[in-house]
Amino acid sequence: MYGGQNQGNRNSSNNLVVPQATAALQQLKIEAAQELGVTIPQDGYYGNYTSRETGSLGGYITKRLVQIAEQQLSGRS
Repeated sequence: MYGGQNQGNRNSSNNLVVPQATAALQQLKIEAAQELGVTIPQDGYYGNYTSRETGSLGGYITKRLVQIAEQQLSGRS
């Protein structure tokens, strides 16, 4: 096993810096998937999804996180 947490048979090196943010990030993922029309798999396995689907989801989440950070830095909520 190489760094990260063991999730079933999968290894993940994506460790949250703030573990308490897990619920908020999950909610953001759900909202992004709904807006993009991508169904989140119940078992968490994305192997049957295209790179386009997973990439668009990840890109959208990143874009939203940047927008949230910019708003917080500028003093807006």
